[in-house]
Amino acid sequence: MRVLWLCNIILPSAAEELHLKASNKEGWLSGICDVVKENKDFELGIAFPVPESLDGCSFDKEGIHYFGFYEDTAHPETYDSSLETRLKGILKEFEPDMVHIFGTEFPHTLAMCRCMQDRPERVLVGIQGVLEIYKDHYFDGLPTRVINRVTFRDFVRKDSLRRQQKKYADRAVNEVEALKITGNVTGRTPFDLEFTAGVNHNARYHFMNETLRPEFYEGGWNIGMCEPHRIFLSQGNYPIKGLHVMLKAADILKEKYPDIKIFVAGDKITAYETLKDKLKISSYGKYILELIREYGLEDVVSFTGSLTGEGIKEQLLKCSVFVCPSSIENSPNSLGEAMILGVPCAAAEVGGIPGIFKKDADGLCFAGGDYKGLAECVDRIWSDEAMALSFSEKASMHAHITHNPDLNYKRLLEIYSEIAECR
Repeated sequence: MRVLWLCNIILPSAAEELHLKASNKEGWLSGICDVVKENKDFELGIAFPVPESLDGCSFDKEGIHYFGFYEDTAHPETYDSSLETRLKGILKEFEPDMVHIFGTEFPHTLAMCRCMQDRPERVLVGIQGVLEIYKDHYFDGLPTRVINRVTFRDFVRKDSLRRQQKKYADRAVNEVEALKITGNVTGRTPFDLEFTAGVNHNARYHFMNETLRPEFYEGGWNIGMCEPHRIFLSQGNYPIKGLHVMLKAADILKEKYPDIKIFVAGDKITAYETLKDKLKISSYGKYILELIREYGLEDVVSFTGSLTGEGIKEQLLKCSVFVCPSSIENSPNSLGEAMILGVPCAAAEVGGIPGIFKKDADGLCFAGGDYKGLAECVDRIWSDEAMALSFSEKASMHAHITHNPDLNYKRLLEIYSEIAECR
């Protein structure tokens, strides 16, 4: 069987060949790719966006066929019909028996579904986020003045909070249209099952968990080696990730834990020291800065900069609790990475999180946006070492099942076989 993957990033092996920088995002794709490379059950092709100068490039490496196509990745809210021509060229060259698309929220997803609309039963779309629902939670917990504010950076880049939410809404339109066309969907939570069934009840839903990046299957969290009262968040650069909720909780926690530290993966969105910083700050970044100053958290919050998988792992092993304060998620791999390492977790009970994280067994949950509830969860973990150790053990056991590479690869083959049998 010849299977074509359509991805939204350049995998490291392809980036190396093309002398491009590999993305740290969607690292789980590399995880499942590494498993596939060791097995020869099918012939794999991988298509991915590249700079315009590399449009149409193709090469073979380690038994995988790679295809690059140009897409304006800076504006994923804009649909470009010329993508269909580029993708048809790849289909003609590789002649796949089926196409597996990773993610619903990109123009190339809809373009490929349109290219394959005469064979929808041979298209499998993997749900990652669900923008149709995410867009309705974009402003959760934000004051109106922050939502309406337009900084110099926001104006120049045409990227205010309201414009960001509008871009989500535009991408959601393409997401829904793609799901209406495809014949198969793969998901992993009751949340995405309900959503996809509501959009296209004729599409076959295939349950499959995700495989994490390889480095997270080695080692584990040790309560004696971590830093007490240290919190880690995997993201915080836009509102849905809930950094503002974490800061409000920190204001409560610092009264009992004056040595509290919060580390946030990603660039420092609050930089405001130089004139250049002040011109570059976004409305959300300015709001986070305002909260930090209001609550006296200047020495509490640190941004780590962009991190590799190993960097994320290092931060997780150092912290005493991982927090997922998002206003909406499907099944965040960052939570899975923390769980599999055995890091005690506190997570918002939103979207698909209850489908992968067992409340009061794997860790503690709080209602989305409830900063008081979040503070209580963290306090309970820090106050009860036995509870923290219990969560660590149970979450790791659970995640090693959910993210088992062999089981997930076996399930992937089963899904491909089911699709191949469709006529």
